[in-house]
Amino acid sequence: KKTRFSHSCRGLPDSILDHDTIIWLGDLNYRLASGCGDAYELLRKNDWQALLEKDQLRIEQRAGRVFKGWEEGRIYFAPTYKYLSNSDHYVVQTSTSKEKRRTPAWCDRILWKGEGLKQMWYVRGESKFSDHRPVYSLFSVQINVANKPKPKPISSEIPKPSTTLAGLSSTCVVAKVQSEEFWFLTRAQSCIQSRPR
Repeated sequence: KKTRFSHSCRGLPDSILDHDTIIWLGDLNYRLASGCGDAYELLRKNDWQALLEKDQLRIEQRAGRVFKGWEEGRIYFAPTYKYLSNSDHYVVQTSTSKEKRRTPAWCDRILWKGEGLKQMWYVRGESKFSDHRPVYSLFSVQINVANKPKPKPISSEIPKPSTTLAGLSSTCVVAKVQSEEFWFLTRAQSCIQSRPR
């Protein structure tokens, strides 16, 4: 179903892809291309860049078949899938006949599209409650404030901080995005102050 907004909210985008700025994250389920016989050796050497050359998402993006015009930060971390639960071992390293053998891959990703986004960092977390490792990213986002109030006449009164922020035509918002959950930060909050414990 489509989310419905009140009639006072005209001009909102009809679909996700109609928005000016989009951050797409989660288990995108892309794997390493088949025939990657040297994957285990590259994995042992922590040669992520060589493994990423065989990454299906990157191959499909370069061919223009998926996520055309989308960006992803540079990956400097180990593959995020498939781990034994509560373990640092990939399933393939300790596979039994019951386990489905999977070549480790970067299934969990954060992509973005649009103007005014700058990725500050892109890392994976070490939560062990799943066969995936979560990925995290921090973005600096340049936004334009809609319905900017008219400037007030100059007075000797010192404006309150919230008044100063509301009067800006554009501002920068820092948002932490992760694949487990995410939250929104107001312009007046910092990421450190808002981080849930």
